[in-house]
Amino acid sequence: MTSMSTTWMRAFPSPTGGEGRALNALSTLLLSVLFLISPALAARAMDIQEVKSPKGITAWLVEDHSVPIVTIRFVFDGGSTQDPAGKEGLANLMTGLFDEGAGDFDSDAFQVKLDDAGAEMGFDAQRDGTYGSMRMLSEQKDAAFDLLTLAVNRPRFDQAPIDRIRAQILSGIVANERDPNAIAQRKWLRAIYGEHPYARPDEGTTQSIATITPDDVRAFYKAGFARDGLHVAVVGDIDAATLKGKLDQVFGDLPQKQALAPVADTALKLGQQVEVNYDLPQTSLQLAFPGVQRNAPDFFAAVLMNEILGGGTFTSRLYDEVREKRGLAYGVDSNLVDHQHSNALIVTTATRSDRAAETLGIVRDVLKKMVEEGPTEAELEATKKYMIGAYAINNLDSSSAIAATLVELQLDKLGIDYMQRRAALIDAVTLDQVKAAAKKLLSVEPAIMIVGPALGGKG
Repeated sequence: MTSMSTTWMRAFPSPTGGEGRALNALSTLLLSVLFLISPALAARAMDIQEVKSPKGITAWLVEDHSVPIVTIRFVFDGGSTQDPAGKEGLANLMTGLFDEGAGDFDSDAFQVKLDDAGAEMGFDAQRDGTYGSMRMLSEQKDAAFDLLTLAVNRPRFDQAPIDRIRAQILSGIVANERDPNAIAQRKWLRAIYGEHPYARPDEGTTQSIATITPDDVRAFYKAGFARDGLHVAVVGDIDAATLKGKLDQVFGDLPQKQALAPVADTALKLGQQVEVNYDLPQTSLQLAFPGVQRNAPDFFAAVLMNEILGGGTFTSRLYDEVREKRGLAYGVDSNLVDHQHSNALIVTTATRSDRAAETLGIVRDVLKKMVEEGPTEAELEATKKYMIGAYAINNLDSSSAIAATLVELQLDKLGIDYMQRRAALIDAVTLDQVKAAAKKLLSVEPAIMIVGPALGGKG
């Protein structure tokens, strides 16, 4: 999901194919202005309806007729973990092609149609899912949904757009081969995930990208675009009856069953130190600990603990000790990272290379204290109030954010009433439970990555 708070996030690569190509100037201006107005929806009680179409497509709908915008967000299970061996980057390449021609319209003609409809359409491949979205003016929703229907059901995957998008991806891969942080990140993923698909670069390699053919793209699309792996959310100026027809139009004729390759769960390979030595003025530090599953009983205890540790931008213990008291870094944070088959708590900072060992030592001291003592009652109560109050600001500040949040709630199987239950779930967490979560997650020896000059000591 998109980051649902600073303390619970999924890691998403950026979409390859540019989200929403050309809009005419008037539609662009109108959509932009209305997008700024839409946060008013978050301030009101949100009525989430479950809509089921005649062909059995289910979506969560939040009607908002105050502004003439409709936003749809959807995801098919799968994502880049489904890239075949030797074809890494296939999912990423495919998602750059859905607005590059569909049905009887080649790339240029489809772009003109999108422009005329005043709609924004985008697709992106993430590790565990292939995401799509469209934002449209409600008065032009018929034309926009027609184009989305073509993109979802009849993508062309023509050779010329494949070659052009491939060239763009290759350019980025080649640039990253000279970037110390990108090199380090690839090494880091291999170290902590081993041979698991999560270790592979989502964008692929120069070798794998070069081998991908139109038939590869079509086969990947056919395996993943099916109704049993579909999750949909819609927000805006559309009613349930109208939406039922649009759901069947866009998704109703897709195959019923996906044909996905199984992906195993995996635990992080901890207790190792990965050093990527470069003569840089600043050293980057990353520490990986076990995470927590979204459906675990101690999930909210872990989230609250992490917020106190390093999730709060200007109020966390790590920020206070590393930045405020010692000025060792501009920023330091910790995040709970969620994937379908693995979870982690990641601590990240960067500091002057001559003070890297000192900074790493301070970070580890803060972690040790959290394990041994846990947070205070005052810290816990303040964090509960913040997390309850900030949810709408962080997750419901636009129609696109609402739609994205609703899709992720579906993926996490949290129920349509989750937003009503969330505050009580947070309030119910006790100090002892948060202390237990700290011991459970932070007591192990982490994996550590150091990017910069070799440390004089091990921290």
